[in-house]
Amino acid sequence: MLKKLAVLLGLLILSQTTQAEIRIGVVNIPLLMANAPQAADAKKRLEKEFSPKDKQLVAQQKKIKSLEEKLARDGMTMADTKKRDLERQIIAIRRDAQRAQQEFKEDFSIRRNEELGKMQNRIIEAVKALAEEGDYDLLLTEGVIHASDKVDVTEKVQEKLSKMP
Repeated sequence: MLKKLAVLLGLLILSQTTQAEIRIGVVNIPLLMANAPQAADAKKRLEKEFSPKDKQLVAQQKKIKSLEEKLARDGMTMADTKKRDLERQIIAIRRDAQRAQQEFKEDFSIRRNEELGKMQNRIIEAVKALAEEGDYDLLLTEGVIHASDKVDVTEKVQEKLSKMP
């Protein structure tokens, strides 16, 4: 009985010693996605890439509005054929604008997802580098309800990201 108690006590002491050596950290990925310098660069690239198309869509909407105002203003005095032609023109331009806007949304969504994928890969690289350099045994990202400041390593990952190209 005394021998079993000694073994149990030894295992208890050994497990406490092992627990003290484990390094655990928590990383707030959404915060990194919002604050990383690469996120701002990606946003600028997307704005630059999609700005001309956006301006074109705005111009189309203005044209539609202008034609609708003309129809409302002059419709009563127009000949029936001219009125129908103007109505058809408005419908055709509106249809084209809707199609162009849908394409714009799809293209933008695809490009945004590509940029987010690149960001996520960079964040994973930075987290892995921190884990190796900081000799962490476990780094958690999602599903953490609470983490004290002692284990939150988000700022360290942020620093790594700022040094990455």
